[in-house]
Amino acid sequence: SDLRQMLATKSVENIQFLPFLTTDANNLSWLGYGCLKGDGTVITVNAIGATLQTLYILVYLYYSPAKRPVLLQVLLLLAVVVTGYGYFTNLVDTGMRLTQLGLFCSVFTITMYLSPLADLAKVIRSKSTRCLSFPLTVTTLVASSSWTLYGLQLHDPYITVPNVPGIVTSLVRFWLFQRYRPEQDKPYSPLPA
Repeated sequence: SDLRQMLATKSVENIQFLPFLTTDANNLSWLGYGCLKGDGTVITVNAIGATLQTLYILVYLYYSPAKRPVLLQVLLLLAVVVTGYGYFTNLVDTGMRLTQLGLFCSVFTITMYLSPLADLAKVIRSKSTRCLSFPLTVTTLVASSSWTLYGLQLHDPYITVPNVPGIVTSLVRFWLFQRYRPEQDKPYSPLPA
């Protein structure tokens, strides 16, 4: 829905960029983990996710009036991904690679799930959830719950543990949507001249 909104309004107003960026980094990291582990489910889901997030980033960049900060953040993400790839490929012992990459992916996943809460004070101060995406909240709950169950089934703590904060943060955002219902938002209109 965020992509649809950007295309319809030709604007990025009220759409957060950080969740797109952290989710893309997360998908790329887990894609590496899936390839190293040989897990087709992790590979497929994260290849699709990385492709979609990259598309969102490109559309956001296209419609963003301030392209330089967005581009700098994208370049920082690319630097982190390339550095991480180099580190895990060249400096980590093959026997420890899956463990260390799993830990790295876990940290990135927790960061991704916590990034939409950056506007928590803004939501409480304004008593408005306009800066939060309801569809993203629903998707986050479904995805984090699914990955938690998948990780439990595989007995893989690197998949299970970092997805629990996704469930918790989604529930917090649902509470915020309940507390500050969108119909409570006061429409803003320009003052007469």
